Amino acid sequence: MTKRLLMIGYGAMGAEVHRLLPEGMELAWVVVPEAFAAQVRDRLAGKVAVLSSIEQCSETPDLVVECAGQPGLAEHGEAVLRRGLTMAVVATGALADEALYQRLAAAACAGGGRMQLLSGAVAGMDGLAAAREGGLEDVTYEACKAPRSWQGSHAEQLIDLSSVSERTVFFEGNAGEAARLFPANSNVAATIALAGLGMRDTKVQLAVDPATTRNTHRIHARGRFGEFSIELNGHPLENNPKTSTLAALSVVRACRQALEPVSF
Repeated sequence: MTKRLLMIGYGAMGAEVHRLLPEGMELAWVVVPEAFAAQVRDRLAGKVAVLSSIEQCSETPDLVVECAGQPGLAEHGEAVLRRGLTMAVVATGALADEALYQRLAAAACAGGGRMQLLSGAVAGMDGLAAAREGGLEDVTYEACKAPRSWQGSHAEQLIDLSSVSERTVFFEGNAGEAARLFPANSNVAATIALAGLGMRDTKVQLAVDPATTRNTHRIHARGRFGEFSIELNGHPLENNPKTSTLAALSVVRACRQALEPVSF
């Protein structure tokens, strides 16, 4: 039996997820700002209902996925969770806002909904969360991307992206600060923090490298379990250099998990 998906947002990531949906999952609704509704309707050729709020969906989706970034989660997340739905979330950086986190958690408790935090552009979150159970002492995250991936972000106030000639670190702080200052780039920092030591105690370093064409993520964790280091060199989405291809694939995986009786 085909399951029906509601997607919040339909930009570059949403389109990629739609293209790769596994057999048995159908995109039935998308929620986008009213200003973009006509454009999205044209793109989808009338095959998907285009809404501007969760309340406009009179039926019950089998799964909701957030592909709209932090503003989309903040605007629509509570309504989804109050209806008792499962929502897969990529824009974990929004949860650096403690007040928003508490509102979403309260909505989930009140309505019976569930928020599934996706791994996004990185790997190893299962191991990091397991390590936390037995005494996690230190977690450091380093990100390095090409100048175009930092354009339009707070990085432009910290470094001249047009003239940088070598790998240069332009931010050092904690995950909460990174997620707030770089909402389009630092969901990874928030994901690592939520799986591990939290926003304040997760160390973050951000860098730019004009010689790279990939998004590099390095994670180092140490604790009672021992220690591990992970490095990922991912390609950004062709239509959005601020978004990792792997992040979109993590949403596709969540759709597949909703279909299969045994999942990993």
